[in-house]
Amino acid sequence: MGRVAVPFGVHGWLKIQPFSEEVDGLSEFSSWWLGDGESWREYAVLESAPHNATLHAKLDGCVGRDAAEALKGKLVAVPRELLPKAQSNEYYWSDLIGLTVVNLQNETLGKVSGLLETGAHDVLVVQGEQERLIPFIAQYVLDVDMPGGQVKVDWGADY
Repeated sequence: MGRVAVPFGVHGWLKIQPFSEEVDGLSEFSSWWLGDGESWREYAVLESAPHNATLHAKLDGCVGRDAAEALKGKLVAVPRELLPKAQSNEYYWSDLIGLTVVNLQNETLGKVSGLLETGAHDVLVVQGEQERLIPFIAQYVLDVDMPGGQVKVDWGADY
């Protein structure tokens, strides 16, 4: 859902880079999980407020700039069951990662390894024989078959 960018001030506040469409999307949750992929810890959110494209937050137990500095770079997550259900043609990025990408010629281009937010639109990062960046727009992404584990794209293997 986000990443701890840097400490904010000297009293343990954090500047969070949200990965959600809404800057204050994380503000809806009373606790966050911070971690690095291997170890995670739950923190109660005492206060949070949007500030431009970031979110400033004060977490329980994060007292002082040194404590905030120790959290720099940690990922911010919430339990999946607390997230709203995705609407039709909406996907959580985490659900797309690992799906096989196949083009109209039935050639496997690779697997989705991540997504990039460019401002104009999101971009699928596909790892295969080579890395491909495919705009995540209806013109190129024709179908996302979550149960089948596949993304169908109008994208040539030689692009």
